[in-house]
Amino acid sequence: MKDPITQLLGSWSCQLNVYSILFRIIVSLVLSSIIGWERASKRHSAGLRTFILIGLSSTLIMIVEQYLHSSYYFMCSSSIIATAIICVHSLLVSSRSQIKGLTTACGMFAFSILSLALGAGMYTLTLIGFVILLGSLSLFPALEGYLKDRSNHFEIHLELKSNKHLVNFVSTIRRLGLVIDDIEKNRAYSDSGLSVYSIALSIESEQLKKYKTHKEIIEALKSLDYILHIEEIH
Repeated sequence: MKDPITQLLGSWSCQLNVYSILFRIIVSLVLSSIIGWERASKRHSAGLRTFILIGLSSTLIMIVEQYLHSSYYFMCSSSIIATAIICVHSLLVSSRSQIKGLTTACGMFAFSILSLALGAGMYTLTLIGFVILLGSLSLFPALEGYLKDRSNHFEIHLELKSNKHLVNFVSTIRRLGLVIDDIEKNRAYSDSGLSVYSIALSIESEQLKKYKTHKEIIEALKSLDYILHIEEIH
């Protein structure tokens, strides 16, 4: 069965050439950016750069497999997919069930696929992929940071003088037009005498959504006399 979009574009799009390679990578970049933008706006660990890197890697895997099959008449998809599964599993290695260094791990995964392409003699594909990979890692952090700062969802680290002030803090948060999505007492400070919490917040007030950044909201909360320390968790 032929793909309708392929029929619309022409036979060049299903063949392996410079134009089809560039087209596939651009489409992957656009689609992964849309999903990554949506995830980053809600402050998920896997955001804009992570989705771009995963999308780029997966696209490169299939292009390399197609090239090796057409050039050497050798179907090696099983070995490439097995390598991909191992790499993806390594992305999930974490401590205390929290993913750490996710973007760096994805970057390593993408570069490993580029190295496979280079080893197969796909110099143009390697160069195109390298430019996109480097741009994703170096240019997107500022954009992603801006997106997260304007997000309606953020998380704070809160230290109170006493746990009895938590009720006052919750009341203040609600008056400001914020909603508490989750609140968790930090057990690491249980023997310190401090009342420390990790709190996930959502901005409900339309006025806050339009005119206030996370930094401005936190600066306002710092004025409360029963708060010892408060900062955003990035």
